[in-house]
Amino acid sequence: MLAASLAVCVSAAFPRSHEPGFRVIALAEENSIHRPFVDAAKIWLEKEAIADHFSIDYIQNTEKIDAAFLSRYQLFLQLDYPPYMWTEKAERAFTNYIEEGKGGWIGFHHATLLGEFDNYPMWKWFSDFMGGVRFKDYIAKFASAKVNVEDKGHPVMEGLGSSFEIEREEWYTYDKSPRANVQVLASVDENSYAPDSPIKMGDHPVVWSNEHVKARNVYIFMGHRAEHFQNESFTRLFHNSIVWAAGR
Repeated sequence: MLAASLAVCVSAAFPRSHEPGFRVIALAEENSIHRPFVDAAKIWLEKEAIADHFSIDYIQNTEKIDAAFLSRYQLFLQLDYPPYMWTEKAERAFTNYIEEGKGGWIGFHHATLLGEFDNYPMWKWFSDFMGGVRFKDYIAKFASAKVNVEDKGHPVMEGLGSSFEIEREEWYTYDKSPRANVQVLASVDENSYAPDSPIKMGDHPVVWSNEHVKARNVYIFMGHRAEHFQNESFTRLFHNSIVWAAGR
């Protein structure tokens, strides 16, 4: 493995002459098919970091993650990385980081790719963290849909009204709804799929938080297309999540 792939890529989003209000570490695969989403996220995050007074570093795998590494950061952003391919050291450190509330967490899309993939076993702890779900299916040809806000009083949903639209997503389904184990903040209206799809769950949460751990955490299913950063509802959701999960 190339040494360069293990390095922490530092964003110059915050002026060096000023101490940031908090620090963010973002994890995203180097060669993911969702690279356009990550590239668009970096551009957006650069502006957010200046506006909200934080710094952000990027890593492409979990090799450097241990307790000392995570202690530098107040927010862990799982931008585009599945819950497998983690080193055992990283798993232990991340579990402690979340359970003991040593920082906040925001995960997108691939964070619920839970099951046996690429010859890796399912990480049971992470499945429990995500409400005990296992990945079942997805809408491979994409569908646009309405997302209904369920907890309007939660800071993550501030300013989003009763619903918002998301264009062309894959809409994962799981073996069960996570609702019994998490605080559901928003769910997708499967009857609004355009085009319609037979791949449905019934009760289908897409934004939620696990209150059984000390860390402030938000899972946001949407996170697949660069075009989401042209959607004001999506960027507001992301912004709100950063501020809340970082404890600001």
